[in-house]
Amino acid sequence: MALVLANSPLRETVQAALADRFTIQYREIGLSKPLLLWINDGLMAIFFLLVGLEIKREILEGELSRPSQVALPIAGALGGMLIPGLIYLALNWRDPVGLRGWAIPTATDIAFSLGVLAALGSRVPLALKMFLTTLAIVDDLGAIVIIAAFYTSHLTPLALGFAGVVIVGLAALNLAGVRRLGPYMVLGVVLWASVLRSGVHATLAGVVLAMFIPLRVSGVADEARPAVHLEHALKPWSAWFIMPVFAFANAGLALGDLSLASLLEPVPLGIAAGLFLGKQIGIVLGAGLLIALGVAAMPAGGSWRGLYGVAVLGGIGFTMSLFIGTLAFPDPTHEAQVRLGVLAGSLLSAIVGYLVLSTTPRDSS
Repeated sequence: MALVLANSPLRETVQAALADRFTIQYREIGLSKPLLLWINDGLMAIFFLLVGLEIKREILEGELSRPSQVALPIAGALGGMLIPGLIYLALNWRDPVGLRGWAIPTATDIAFSLGVLAALGSRVPLALKMFLTTLAIVDDLGAIVIIAAFYTSHLTPLALGFAGVVIVGLAALNLAGVRRLGPYMVLGVVLWASVLRSGVHATLAGVVLAMFIPLRVSGVADEARPAVHLEHALKPWSAWFIMPVFAFANAGLALGDLSLASLLEPVPLGIAAGLFLGKQIGIVLGAGLLIALGVAAMPAGGSWRGLYGVAVLGGIGFTMSLFIGTLAFPDPTHEAQVRLGVLAGSLLSAIVGYLVLSTTPRDSS
């Protein structure tokens, strides 16, 4: 829908709507931002809260809690972040501004990549699906670290200090054994506003909040545990509202303004090549090295061709890549270039990955 409207007479109307300012104010305290930033700073903070809850559960109880199962996807994820970044840097090393986008092709979109695997059904072994799922979760964790370390603007000590006080309050709630989500959510909103003012990107407040919501509660059914309950409550909102709204607001691209030469410019080419080539090379090298050295085994029922096909799907970087693009280039100058590179690299990865896996023999070993 974003692409359709961006190439229709309603293009300027949509852009004007996203630029409209919305204000929340109480006396002298208030926030006033364009609708686009309420989406990217506000709704995405809820998305990162869900990501934080998922990562926390995986580390404490899931796939990331078992060293024997996690070495292979971690190696693949590290290679899948390093090589795309290097490819992007190699294509943009002469442009100091363009270099800021090095992290855009390092991300994997869990929803889209697993969606392609779901379309392939039983043709892909369960172990390879788990490999890609775990790899994408580690990838998300890497994206959070990258955002915190490299995409933080000038810090405001007062706001940062206030955020620290709120974090102490969250820790106190956790240590006191508070199970009700209400107090955590109230402090979470205050934390988000403080982080927003501090210069650290506001979405990271969602990750911090997730760290303190109790997961392990003795004598309580699994679904009643606060972190599990909140994760399940947020998932439909994330899948059916937050992510579609974010995609609609950030994926519009006027195709009439583009040509083949547009894709060959350093920024979009670096993103597309990083996603399509860098991801598959990095994942295969990282995971393949452990397999070749005997440190880890090939996922059960998998083959080198199957592993390669899954690695290609790792180049689908839609959601997180677009988001990092908004942080790397907050000005509109590179907006179309980022969208072009992400869409081209992700689409190519999806098509080629699907073709490779759909033609992989089921009984290969």
